[in-house]
Parts: sequence; structure tokens; C-alpha cells
Amino acid sequence: MNEDLKVNLSWLPQDHVEASPTENVSAAVSSLIPVVEPEPELIVNPWDIVLCTSGTLISCENAIVVLIIFHNPSLRAPMFLLIGSLALADLLAGIGLIVNFIFAYLLQSESTKLVTVGLIVASFSASVCSLLAITVDRYLSLYYALTYNSERTVTFTYVMLILLWGASICIGLLPIMGWNCLKDESTCSVIRPLTKNNAAILSVSFLLMFALMLQLYIQICKIVMRHAHQIALQHHFLATSHYVTTRKGVSTLAIILGTFAACWMPFTLYSLIADYTYPSMYTYATLLPATYNSIINPVIYAFRNQEIQKALWLICCGCIPSNLSQRARSPSDV
Repeated sequence: MNEDLKVNLSWLPQDHVEASPTENVSAAVSSLIPVVEPEPELIVNPWDIVLCTSGTLISCENAIVVLIIFHNPSLRAPMFLLIGSLALADLLAGIGLIVNFIFAYLLQSESTKLVTVGLIVASFSASVCSLLAITVDRYLSLYYALTYNSERTVTFTYVMLILLWGASICIGLLPIMGWNCLKDESTCSVIRPLTKNNAAILSVSFLLMFALMLQLYIQICKIVMRHAHQIALQHHFLATSHYVTTRKGVSTLAIILGTFAACWMPFTLYSLIADYTYPSMYTYATLLPATYNSIINPVIYAFRNQEIQKALWLICCGCIPSNLSQRARSPSDV
């Protein structure tokens, strides 16, 4: 009879089985030991905080450039239109990073994710295309120095702006229009919800534009060296001044192109070889330097410009420093 009872009890859940005296003692001892609760997980990803901070700095810095160009009627030359386009694109990229942070933690949904990613992709695409347009404009201003300041140049600038912003907006609309990986996780890239094919096309396009910029800057460097040599011959100080001016121009071009490559190349190459299975830390680590390019752009392209410096001084203190107003443009100011 006892054996039958044991068999029947074995089919019951363990918590219905009467505990033995040894188990009761161990339970009593364990009840006296304080329970250590596990530490709560971080609610906010630190990488997202850094990206949001970067977006805030980008927005503030480029908003100043946009306001200066927009409110100053004298800054309507093709060069300033392209600098304004670059600042506007970086401004939208900074706003996109801030909005992405807010939506990720306050309003999580697939539609908001598509909109914010589309905004960021379109803005950064417009930023890179504006950099290429500025390079083309600089090359034309040196190669066609005599006919550069003409109506044809202005028309060409507006055509470039329409094309680059139209293409960037179309690229940003692709995830919203259905080219995303929300329905098939296996096709996701390192940036969800962009597909692997979408990221690959963007990366290859960037590499092609970088190669074109490199070629144009090599040609610009040759023109600058030739102009500096001619100026030195006219003023009879070939040995020293020609070397210093040429070296300054080459150094400026190297800084511009080197900064651009250092910021964007890691994320571009990583997007080509990686997918959604890779750790997100690698994506953050390569994407963050790309955002720094939008922080550096106003310093390189806007705040170094003499006319923008004058406008900024007028806004801040209502005067223009004498050394700034008398400064002449040299061949190294490219």
C-alpha cells in the first residue's frame, strides 16, 4: 500500500509533495539570508546619448551658418549657396539624430523609425553631395577664372542644387516607400530598417564620389601651384614665398580631404562587409565619426571664409576687425 502511495505522489508537481525535514531546515536557513536583487539594466544606451549630443552640437553650429547666409543679401554668390546647402543638410542631419533619440525612447513604432531613418539618410546624403558640389565649384572657379562670375555659373549652381537635393530626398524616401527590412530581418543591414542592398548602394556611391573629389582636388592643387608660381615670378620672390604659399594650399586641401575620409570611410567600409548579425557597438563606433564630419564642416567651409567672418562679427559686436577687412585672398585660400 505504501508503494502505491509513493507512485501516485510521484505524478504530482513538486510543490504539492510534502517536504522532508531536511528540506524544511534548508528552507528556513535560506529565508534568513537577504535576497540580492539583480541590478536593473540601463534604460538608455550611452551610445544613443552621445549621438544625440552630437546631433545637438551639429544643429546649433550649422543653424548659425544658415541664418548668416539667409539674412545677408550679399552672400548670394554660387559659393555661398553651396555652403548654405551644406549647412542646411548638416542641420537637418543633426535634427534627425535628436528626433531619432526622442522617438526611440518615447514613441517607439515602426513608422517613426522609418521616418527618422529616412530623414537621417537623406540629410547625410545631401551633405556628402554638397561637399562634392563645393569641390566642383572650386575647381571651376580656378580653371575658368575669367568666365566664372557669369550668369551661366549661377544657373549651373542651381541645377546642381536641384539635382543633389532631389536625389537625396529620393534616397531618404526609399525605406518609407517599402524598401526596408521590417518584414524580413535576414535582409537587414547594420542600420535597421535599411536593407543590405540599400546600404551597399549608398556605400559604393560614397566611394565613387570620394574618388571624384580626390581627382578634382589633385587638379585644384596643380592649378594652385601654377598660380602661386606665376604670382611669385611677377613679384620677384620665387624661392621663399612660392614654397610657403604652395605648401599652405596643399596642406589646406590635404586637411579637407583627409578629414572627410577619416570621418566617413570607417562606416562606409563597415556597411559593405557587415550586416544585422554584427554587434551594435561596432555600428555605433563607426557611425559616430561620420557625424563628426557635420561638426567640422562649418569650421572648414564657412567660418574660414572671410565674408562669413565679417557677417558674423557684424552680428556679434557690430564691427569688423581691421586685420580682417584688409586681408587679401591668396592662392592658398581654396
